[in-house]
Amino acid sequence: MNKLLQQLEKRACRSPESIVLEMADRAVNISEFLALLQEVTFTLKAGGYQTVALYADNSPEWVVVDLACQMQGVCLVPLPTFFSSQQLSHVLRSAGVDLLIYQEGLDQCIPGNATVGGAEFSLFSLLKALPLAAEEQGRIPQGTSKITFTSGSTGDPKGVCLSFEHCLNVAHSLAWATGLKEPRHLCVLPLPVLLENIAGIYAPLLVDGTILTVPLQDLGFEESSGIDPMKFLEALTHYRPTTLILVPQLLIVLDAALALGWEAPESLEFIAVGGARVSASLVERVRAKGLPVYEGYGISECASVVSLNCPGRDRPGTSGQVLDHLAVADHHGQLRVTGNAFLGYLNQPESWYPNHVDTGDVGTVDTDGYITIEGREKNLLINSYGRNISPEWIESELAGTGVFRQAVVFGDGRPYCTALIYPLDENCTDTAVQLAIDKVNDRLPDYARVGAWARLPGPLTTAGSLLTANGRPRRNLIGLAYSQLIESLYPRLKEMKGL
Repeated sequence: MNKLLQQLEKRACRSPESIVLEMADRAVNISEFLALLQEVTFTLKAGGYQTVALYADNSPEWVVVDLACQMQGVCLVPLPTFFSSQQLSHVLRSAGVDLLIYQEGLDQCIPGNATVGGAEFSLFSLLKALPLAAEEQGRIPQGTSKITFTSGSTGDPKGVCLSFEHCLNVAHSLAWATGLKEPRHLCVLPLPVLLENIAGIYAPLLVDGTILTVPLQDLGFEESSGIDPMKFLEALTHYRPTTLILVPQLLIVLDAALALGWEAPESLEFIAVGGARVSASLVERVRAKGLPVYEGYGISECASVVSLNCPGRDRPGTSGQVLDHLAVADHHGQLRVTGNAFLGYLNQPESWYPNHVDTGDVGTVDTDGYITIEGREKNLLINSYGRNISPEWIESELAGTGVFRQAVVFGDGRPYCTALIYPLDENCTDTAVQLAIDKVNDRLPDYARVGAWARLPGPLTTAGSLLTANGRPRRNLIGLAYSQLIESLYPRLKEMKGL
C-alpha cells in the first residue's frame, strides 16, 4: 500500500467528514472519496484495462479517475484539452490506449479511431467510458503508471513515462519543503499539466488538504492561452484559496491588477510560479504588495518540480533550492539532474531506465543548492503559459504557404508567438500576409498560433551575420537587432475595466 492511500485512510478514521474535493455546487468528504476510488478501481479491474486515457476539464472526477488508476496499477494517459485533434489521435494511437474516459461535451473532439457507443461510466453523471480497439501496442517501460505528454514542441508531442513512485517522491519533498498543513488549493492550471497534477493534488492530499477543482472556463480561461482577467480575479476572491500554482502570464495578470487597486484574498499563504522563466523584478514587485510568490523550476522527465523557493529557504532571483530527493550539477554547460529520473520515452526503448536527466537548460547551482536558469540550450520556446513550442515547426508551416521568403518566430516567456516576416513578393499586401498566417493558424493548436507579426525592413542575410552559412536564422542576434520591433508586438496589459 502506498503512503498516499495510507494517509487518506488515516484521515478517514480521524475525520470522516473532512472535505477532500470541492467545487462551486458540491463537495466530497474523505469517506465518499474513498468509496468513489473503490468503485472506479473495481470498474477498471473488471474490464481488464491496461492503458486508460482521461480527457476532461478540471473536476473532482478527474482526481478520482487519476488516483484510481494509480491504485489499480493501470497506466493513465492524461489528455490536455488544448491538444489539436491530430495530436489527440497521435497520443491515443502511440500509447495503445484501450479505454478512453471523457467528459460529456468534449465527445465531438474525440478522433475518428474511437467508436462511439461504448460502455457507460457513472461518476457524478459527468464522465463516460469508451473502450477502444488499440491501433498500436505502445512500447512502455516496465513500471509505468503515467504517461505525460508535453504540449508538443512539434506536431506530435512526446510521451514521458513515469511511475507513481516518481510522482510521490516529488509530492513528499514539496510537502516537507513548503511546510503547509491542510492547504486549500485551487487548481488553476489544467490537471493534465504534470505540475498541477503532482503539486496541486498529490502534495495537498499528503497533508490533509482540500482541492478546489473548478472548470477552467469558470476561472476565466479562454482556450489554452487566453484569460479574462476580471473573471480570474473574481474567482480568486470567491474561492479564497490558501495555495495556487501559476505560470508567469497569470502572475503578470495579478501584478497588473494590484497596480490598479485590486486586493488579493488574505487567505493566500503560498503561490508557486513556474513553467517558464520568471522576471525577478516581477516577483519582487508582487511580493512587495503582499503576494506570497515563490519561483520554482522543473521538467517532466523528473516528474515536474526540481527546485523551489520556500519560506525559510528563499533566494529571490533564483529558481529555488533543489528538492531533497534530487541532485543537480552542471554537466558540459547544461544542468544534469539525478535522483528521480523518468523511466524513458514512450516507444523509444533506447531511452529507457536512465540514471540521470540532461535538462537542456543552461544554468548554475550555487553551494547551497539554489538554481539559476540562464536559458535554453536549444531553440525550444516556452511561452508564459508553460507551453513548449518549436519555432522551426511554425516557421516551416509559414514557409509552406509560398508567401514568405523568410519567417522567424519568437515567443519565449511571452503569452503568444510573434513572427518577423519577409514576403517573397515585396508588394504583397498586409491583407494577403494576414490571410496566409490565418490559414497556418487554422492548422496549429491555439498555443502555437502566430498572434502578431511585423515585416522585416529587408531580407536577413549571411553578410549581415543574421543567417548561418546554410541559411538558418541566428535567433539571438535577430532578437537583438530587432528588439524594438518585437517588443512592439507585445503591448502591455490594457487597463482592466471595473478596477
